[in-house]
Amino acid sequence: MHIIKRGAEAVIYDVGDAVLKYRVKKGYRIREIDESQRRRRTKREARIMTEARRIGVLVPRIIEVKEFEILMEKIEGKRLRDVAEELDEKTLREVCTKIGESIAKLHAHNLIHGDLTTSNFILRDKEVYFIDFGLAFRSKREEDKAYDLYVLKQALKATHFSRFELMWRAILDGYRRIYSEAKSILKRLEEIEKRGRYKERRKDAAAKVR
Repeated sequence: MHIIKRGAEAVIYDVGDAVLKYRVKKGYRIREIDESQRRRRTKREARIMTEARRIGVLVPRIIEVKEFEILMEKIEGKRLRDVAEELDEKTLREVCTKIGESIAKLHAHNLIHGDLTTSNFILRDKEVYFIDFGLAFRSKREEDKAYDLYVLKQALKATHFSRFELMWRAILDGYRRIYSEAKSILKRLEEIEKRGRYKERRKDAAAKVR
């Protein structure tokens, strides 16, 4: 058993044919509160992953859930973050369209991933698996669905700037194709972006005054 990734909330272990996610304790929290939160978040993550799989989104299969642990299928593949620059345009477009379709399926069932970045998409035989549902939650709010997309858009700009237009366009194509409410969600996304630009202008203006 060895560590694949160590995050603020959990440690991911390779345990041979599977992956173990262990939600770590926080020393600054009262023990009873800490255990209650870790237990609740672990169960929520496992339930949302199971539901995502049921509605047709490719995610690792859950093998076993304990108080603070999720044992899941190991997806042998590569993170999109690591290979996006190497893929030809046609393949990248197909991959990103599938990503948009999967996000649409999640949102149509009121599931919010919460951390949509290319580090959390694994490619295996041109299929895209979504991983790390640690921040996932349920919500019917357009704001939450739009913000899910906003996080992804910002991640693409920061990590894959040279291929951003191709990737984002394909994601939106897939999203619109599957989700009947896409138009209103994308309109809310525009509003979120305007608010973000307004905050940046305010910040710049304040810096100049100082």
